[in-house]
Amino acid sequence: MTRDRPEPPLALVAELTHRCPLQCPYCANPVALARASSELDTESWLRVFDEAASLGVLHLHVSGGEPTVRGDLATLVRAAAALGMYSNLITSGVLLDAARLQALAEAGLDHVQLSLQDMEPGDADRIGGFAGGHAVKLAVARQVRAAGLALTLNFVVHRQNLERLPAMIALGETLGAGRIEIAHVQYYGWGLLNRDALLPTRAQLDAATTAVEAARMRLRGQVVIDYVVPDYYAARPKACMGGWGRRIMTVTPAGRALPCHAAEGLPGLVFPSVREMPLAAIWQDAPAFARFRGTDWMAEPCRSCDQREIDWGGCRCQAFLLTGDAARTDPACAKAPDHAMVLAATAASAAAPPSYVYRGDRRTRENVR
Repeated sequence: MTRDRPEPPLALVAELTHRCPLQCPYCANPVALARASSELDTESWLRVFDEAASLGVLHLHVSGGEPTVRGDLATLVRAAAALGMYSNLITSGVLLDAARLQALAEAGLDHVQLSLQDMEPGDADRIGGFAGGHAVKLAVARQVRAAGLALTLNFVVHRQNLERLPAMIALGETLGAGRIEIAHVQYYGWGLLNRDALLPTRAQLDAATTAVEAARMRLRGQVVIDYVVPDYYAARPKACMGGWGRRIMTVTPAGRALPCHAAEGLPGLVFPSVREMPLAAIWQDAPAFARFRGTDWMAEPCRSCDQREIDWGGCRCQAFLLTGDAARTDPACAKAPDHAMVLAATAASAAAPPSYVYRGDRRTRENVR
């Protein structure tokens, strides 16, 4: 199935910047980061938001890098509110305080998604490469609730912190989060570079899943718990971003419009800039957005699979990163010809983890144990 005119996207991910004070070894941003001098200015973002609202976008996810490094953040939030878009700030929180949160709330911000690297302060600070960051995050979580904003706590989990998962959920409950996201690292960008240090064992994953299911039962009707598992242990691939070019559009700090945050690394595709093309024209007509939209592009075994309009062939970026061909079946699928690559990676997870390579300068530092 291919649509001549795709339905409008539900959400826009506005990556305001790649600048970030943290150095997480699983950072989802590209290995080659956009410089501050290449970022869209305030006027350009305001135009993009206006075009997004006209296109039918309902949700705005303000992201980065760390979006709070931008001095115009309140201006952008105010514009989104005036356009009727629900705004979600995705942040590490380390640059926020009560006064700035109150200003963002007054500008019309609806929701804050705050990331935490671990439960233990020392381990959390070492993972993020930011001394004292965990204590700041805890204070910010309380300030978010005091400002009357909805709060999601996003715990990024992997083989070196999974044993503290129950304590993470308990912390989220204590801090008054309406939603807790337990997000296993996904292996793109720096996450792929550090995969051997981060990928959990099957036993760890099973224990984590049991803990999440128990917490969901205990907190039913009080806290929503989202659970994002590693693709490497799934029998079928996820419908990445709801399917290529179907639900979500990302705009990078430099203004490239993408079907997902990692797509810019795919060879042979030209992603238009919002500096040069209106958002609606990009979404509806850009060849790069149409390339993997629908099912006509699929080869076997995807073409005849009864899941093809459920998982939409899985992740094109993962297929490229593992096989070198973005059009191949996602190796996370048990039916994929390249599934052995994923099985080999999970088998290797039983070995002692190597040291992290950190995002900022690629120096190898001591493992977080």
